[in-house]
Amino acid sequence: MQKQTTFYAVISIFFFWGFMAASNGIFIPFCKTHFNLSQFQSQLIDSTFYGGYFIGSVLLFIYTYFFKKDFVIEQGYAKSFSIGLIVSAFGALCMIPSLHIGNYGLILGSFFLIALGFSLQQTAANPFVVLLGDERTGAHRLNLAGGINSFGTTIGPLIVAYFLFGGISVADTSKAVELKSVDTLYILLIVLFLILAFILRSIKIEERAQESTEAFSFEALKKPQLQLGMLAIFVYVGVEVTIQSNMGALLQLPEYGSVPNTLLFPFISLYWGSLMMGRWTGAAEAMTEDQKLKKLLLIALPFLAFLVVYGVNFFKAQGVEGINISEIFLPYLGFVALMVAVAYFTIENAAKMLFAFSISAMACMIGGMLTTGPISILLFMSGGLWCSVMWPCIFSQSIKNLGNYTSQASAFLIMMILGGAVIPPFQGWLGDVTSIKTSYIVTPLCFAYLAYFGWWAMNNNKGEDVKVAH
Repeated sequence: MQKQTTFYAVISIFFFWGFMAASNGIFIPFCKTHFNLSQFQSQLIDSTFYGGYFIGSVLLFIYTYFFKKDFVIEQGYAKSFSIGLIVSAFGALCMIPSLHIGNYGLILGSFFLIALGFSLQQTAANPFVVLLGDERTGAHRLNLAGGINSFGTTIGPLIVAYFLFGGISVADTSKAVELKSVDTLYILLIVLFLILAFILRSIKIEERAQESTEAFSFEALKKPQLQLGMLAIFVYVGVEVTIQSNMGALLQLPEYGSVPNTLLFPFISLYWGSLMMGRWTGAAEAMTEDQKLKKLLLIALPFLAFLVVYGVNFFKAQGVEGINISEIFLPYLGFVALMVAVAYFTIENAAKMLFAFSISAMACMIGGMLTTGPISILLFMSGGLWCSVMWPCIFSQSIKNLGNYTSQASAFLIMMILGGAVIPPFQGWLGDVTSIKTSYIVTPLCFAYLAYFGWWAMNNNKGEDVKVAH
């Protein structure tokens, strides 16, 4: 019973990781308008948020180097989780006065603290989820946690839009109303973080003894699959984030309908919901050994996920003037079908799947730049579908055949989440000096490198694939 309660507490944290990451797509244009920022300045939210993940990983690495101990193993998974939650709660607490003071630097610092806590939580996540039950079914629990994370990315923009604008409708967005709404949002986050921290600290879970940490070494960095894979993780996280982070500015252009901040929620939700569609597609491979049922699930699950995203947005948009959910969502079914077709023929080979999804993404991004209006929007948003399964594909190929260096390699790969802190503001700067649509040239270039890594892995990284949770 204790393990079950703890498991539910832990997977709820997966929801908040997705919730916060996806919500930046709504919060960025809000801050841009509210504080009169340039596109580059507004993208610094992503820099501090994903930079917090990177700095958190570096601090844990430094601790291991100097003390020859793994902080998470030394403290225990549950205690590490609770410490991370307290840090995130403190960051959320700092956000409230930072907004009222109107200091953008303090706001960025608050985002950094929230992400610093998330970094510690994520470091403990996978092994702790596996620990909370039969080890043989650990991968299934990780898949469930990943599904909860994707659900957070799907409804996060809707919830934040509700708090920022007093509902999912065009509302009075005066300064007083906006800040009061944001206060409520962050107070709720603080309370939830602290409750979860208390649950994790109060429930005693017997954690298996861990072997002492091996001496620090850079040997893993000599392996070409890790060298190329680290850059691939950097590029993947960066391009996944930058597509939606700059989308608010793109949709405000006249040729895209001059969509106001209050009506961005379905676009951001569909983008992050696309990752859920793709991840449910990837999860079909691990759900059953029956090949026929596996293929059936591969086809059915992404469309079920689409219905979930469509239903949530359709409900939220009731009575909202200026938006038609069916007009936005239904044409997107063609892209979902295309993604399913590509996955159908590539899912059994991670390198091949990465190559095919990257080529498809590159084509869609170029198509988005060459067109305008609704078709251009759909092409750009399809990036969520193509990005959806890239993390496990890249990760598995990067640690393949590394033997004793696998743990080291994993730590280096987690650090490369830094891409989410670098690529979005770079695109924002490019949008300032050229145009926001021109700045999207960043996206096909990123996918071109990911296609190269997939091609390299197909031809040079032979051997048995490492199974990772989608």
